Amino acid sequence: MHDIGRVKFSYALDEEVIKAYKLLAETEGIFAALESSHAVAEVIKLAPILPKNKTIVFNCSGRGDKDLFIVTKRLKDKNFKEFLKCESK
Repeated sequence: MHDIGRVKFSYALDEEVIKAYKLLAETEGIFAALESSHAVAEVIKLAPILPKNKTIVFNCSGRGDKDLFIVTKRLKDKNFKEFLKCESK
């Protein structure tokens, strides 16, 4: 698929994935799995360089609640911890 141009492989750095996870949580209330957050990180990079008439579809699968504590420790962000406290009420 790659050789015929139907698939493009990419990667995301840990910090990009954490940022994407946080963005989805704060803007959409979705705690995506870290695996899906890799796709979101790619969308964040790709969207600004695509023409406005293009549509991006990504699959947000998996349960991100399993990764919540990993992300929270990694962020060291008091605002995010407060956000989680408020949302868990």
